[in-house]
Order: sequence, then structure tokens, then C-alpha cells
Amino acid sequence: MIKVGIVGATGYAGSELVRILLGHKDVEIKWYGSRSYIDKKYASIYQNFFQLVDANCMDDNMEVLADQVDVIFTATPQGLCASLVNEEILSKVKIIDLSADFRIKDVKVYEEWYKLEHKSPQFIEEAVYGLCEINREDVKKARLVANPGCYTTCSILTCYPLVKEGIIDPNTIIVDAKSGTSGAGRGAKVDNLFCEVNENMKAYGVATHRHTPEIEEQLGYACGEKITINFTPHLVPMNRGILATAYASLKKDVTYEEVKAIYDKYYADEKFVRVLEKDVCPQTKWVEGSNYVDVNFKIDPRTNRIIMMGAIDNLVKGAAGQAVQNMNLMFGLKESEGLELVPMFP
Repeated sequence: MIKVGIVGATGYAGSELVRILLGHKDVEIKWYGSRSYIDKKYASIYQNFFQLVDANCMDDNMEVLADQVDVIFTATPQGLCASLVNEEILSKVKIIDLSADFRIKDVKVYEEWYKLEHKSPQFIEEAVYGLCEINREDVKKARLVANPGCYTTCSILTCYPLVKEGIIDPNTIIVDAKSGTSGAGRGAKVDNLFCEVNENMKAYGVATHRHTPEIEEQLGYACGEKITINFTPHLVPMNRGILATAYASLKKDVTYEEVKAIYDKYYADEKFVRVLEKDVCPQTKWVEGSNYVDVNFKIDPRTNRIIMMGAIDNLVKGAAGQAVQNMNLMFGLKESEGLELVPMFP
């Protein structure tokens, strides 16, 4: 059995990790870390785990935790993992960080967009960007994985095949994305109150959202050059899910069959990426509660552009599910173990 510790177990992503890992046949959760609820019963915070989890919350002492588990998930705010990790800890245990601390290779870019001083830049180069469909072989050998952001997972997987194959001009990419409110976390914020969110839709982080450089960096690797995109997120009144609609200029005339063949080239053998049938647009409801990514596209010959669409559950493939997928690869397990989650509908 793989012994697991979760730091930040009482956030939405942390609780989703607990939900998924309780159904994983090769895992035992040993540590439910939560600085806010030390010594409180975990099931008293999330009553859905009543009689399923009989453990108290513990602190975030990674030095002690590293001696007790095989892998640590850090589902914590930006900056915490970087402030706690050190060589001694990494020599004992694997770490999968769900924050942005090790996603961006240029520490100056991280500090500019996150307004934080990076506390352990010496590990940035080593950290593997944990988008399994693209970096699978590197993840298998990693001891530190940077779990991708939710918006970035959806946006990158939606655009990646066409960027990689040079079909579109990557500097013309515009990503318009919508997310459910769980993406904002569990902390109390006026903007996330029911009366603020219900019957409302709003853009936020316009031209400043922190996932922008992450998308640019990863798609830049795909095309072999630095790129600049527009990314605008929106908050919509639903619990979970992300829908990304991306637009880009085509470099040449293409047919539906040619573009479909490109998507199939990259995703036909991918368990968790579903390329939908012609003219079927992804919907968040079709992936809710699952680790699937639904993608599709539409060519617009009138404007010589292509519209690429993707949908994920932000808490599963956008966070906890992807983290478990990374864990499975790191420990040589079946990649889909514990993740055979049928989407919930309605």
C-alpha cells in the first residue's frame, strides 16, 4: 500500500483528493493535514465522510510527515509548498504540489504574476509539469511534480494538438473560459457569496490572471517558441466545471477530416481525453465528477479561424484527479487506478 499524506486536506481540492483516494485500492491515507482545523475530526468538517474517515486533522509539519508516508499531496495556497520543501524531505518522499509554486520555470515570471518571493527556486528546474498526456515519461521518474492549474489543463489540452502540429498561429490564440465557484476555493470571500454569484456571470482577472503565463509557457514548448495569448476567465453560478473556448487563426486551409486526424493522433489512445463527434460541443455536465476532458473544434472558413472547445471538472482533472493520475505514474501503477469515475448526470 502507498502511504499518503495530504497537506491542505480541508480545502475543496484536498477533500476531492480524499474522496478519490478512499476508492483507490493501493492507497492508505495516513495524514489529513489542515492548519485551520488541527485536532478536529475530519468528518466533522466534511460530513459526507461520516463513518468513512475516522481521523483527526493534523498540522502541516512536512519534516515529520516525510518519515511516515511515501507521497505528499500539497493542496495549499501559493507559496506554502515552496516554503516547506527541502532536499532532506525530497530524499525521503515524493511530492505532488497542487499549487503554482513549481509550474513556471522562470522564477521571475512566477514572482511577477503571483506577487510572492519564491522560497525554493533550486527545485524549479527539477520539478516536472504534471500534465500526464504530454509529460507522461518524465512524470514516471519525478520526485517533485507540479500539478497543473485547472484553467491551464483545460486550455492546453484543448489547443495542444493544433499548436504542436503548426496548424494555427499560436500568438493569435484567445481563450475565453468559464468556471464554477469551487475554483475560487473554500475561503470566505464577499465575491463568492450566494447573492453575489447566483443569477450572475462575470469576468475577472482580465489580462492579469495568474494562469496566463502557465498556458503561454506550456504551449510555447509545444511550438518551440515563446508565445503571447489573451486569456479571460469568468465565474458562473455552478459548483464545479470549466468550459474553455479558444480561437486562433489558421496558417493554411484545412478540412474537418484533417483536423480530426490531428486530434486523434494525440488523443486516440488517451484514456481521459475524449474527442467528441462532429458538431458536438463539450459541456461541463458531461464531465462532472470525472477525470475526463471533452474536446472538439469547429472550423470557421469565413474568418480563417478555428474554434477549439474543452470541458473538465475543475476539482478532478483540474486538480485532485490529475494529481492521483500523476501519483499512479510515479509509483508504476495503472494510470487510471482510482479514477474510473463515470461522469454524474444530471
